[in-house]
Amino acid sequence: MKLHTKIFIGMIFGIVAGLVVKNLGLSTETLTTIVKWVEPIGKIFMNLIFMMVIPLILSALILGIAEIGDVKKLGQMGIKLLLYTIVVSFIAVLIGVTMVNIFNPGKTVSTETREYLIKQFGTEAATAAEQAKAIEADERTVGDILAQIIPRNPFEEMVNAFNANHTGGGLLSVMFFALIFGVAMAAVGEEKTATLKSFLEGLYEVVIKVIGYAMALAPYGVAALLFNMVLNVGADFLISLLWYVLIVLGALAIHQFVVYSIILKYFANRNPIQFMKDMGEVTLTAFSTSSSNATLPTAIRVSIEKLRIPKPIAHFVLTIGSTGNQNGTALFEGITVLFLAQVFNVDLSLGSQITVVLLCILAGVGTAGVPGGSLPVIVTILVSIGVPGEAIALIYGVDRILDMSRTTLNVNGDITAAAYIQHVEEKAGRVYHE
Repeated sequence: MKLHTKIFIGMIFGIVAGLVVKNLGLSTETLTTIVKWVEPIGKIFMNLIFMMVIPLILSALILGIAEIGDVKKLGQMGIKLLLYTIVVSFIAVLIGVTMVNIFNPGKTVSTETREYLIKQFGTEAATAAEQAKAIEADERTVGDILAQIIPRNPFEEMVNAFNANHTGGGLLSVMFFALIFGVAMAAVGEEKTATLKSFLEGLYEVVIKVIGYAMALAPYGVAALLFNMVLNVGADFLISLLWYVLIVLGALAIHQFVVYSIILKYFANRNPIQFMKDMGEVTLTAFSTSSSNATLPTAIRVSIEKLRIPKPIAHFVLTIGSTGNQNGTALFEGITVLFLAQVFNVDLSLGSQITVVLLCILAGVGTAGVPGGSLPVIVTILVSIGVPGEAIALIYGVDRILDMSRTTLNVNGDITAAAYIQHVEEKAGRVYHE
């Protein structure tokens, strides 16, 4: 049985088992005990994946840049990827904002539901709001932000890459270090860096092998993650926020099957149906782990082996894209901010909505590619437009489901971007060795 089939069975088992246990009428203490026993299985799987993310980013990104060789060629590819990301993210947010204005999902949430959810998740919401206020109080310029991304100590950023309380550049700083290192390797020349390149290639292969071991546990880890998610979310939240959930999923589906299909057919010279079929394993992995970073190893392997994207392009675009090209996150943030504004009767003018769009595009570029990484960003945007930061409590209950869905769009978008860059580079006569 193929791995993605096992993962799919694990997903179904986790959801069904969660629903069955939740409806057995067990006491809260018993449910808590069950969660405590099941939770470590999911954590072990996720930790094994995250354990390899930093060495993967370093080896894959440095090699991806060094293998391109020509620094001028590298700069041209980077500019194309940046422009692509901005344009496609703008389309994604525009789809989300349009759907919110058409269906007005915030008006369907009852007062009783709102009060219950805020009470239920008040602590988490207050913490997120305090973080957002601290960020907002720190009036930094663009130069300050750029300076923060450039690491003084890259090893410190590696250690704190997944630490929500870290004030440095985190994963972006690690990626910047890898970018500069790779550019320098390309500039120095292959003769002088052959040993270093050989070491990085060995490191990359070892990392992929370890991740392969972790993926063998994926069906069980996925089952455990979804089992706990179903127990924690419950039917009441899903019913109360049904319109919101459907609009997010509908907007994500439009972007996935319409926008990406157009890009693949007309801008990447690919068959959209076959392309999406070939990256099915990546889609399932992204959906089940809710993490662009955790899916990165699978995405790179499938892109190279099944989609025939040259290794240098796959390494460069997918590694950068895991943090920098998050269309699904930008779309989700746009819908969520406007939805919560409606819930709290905050009337946003056209100008304010345009501001939200721009903020979501920028936020989509810098959001951490880990589960729930966009929630602190959303709170920051909420505060900036006058919506109470505590409003984030309204989506905490259903965020896991939406996180899985938007991560799928993010990862598929990265691979679509890689196919686009490959086509553009080939049309320009630049050939990359496999």
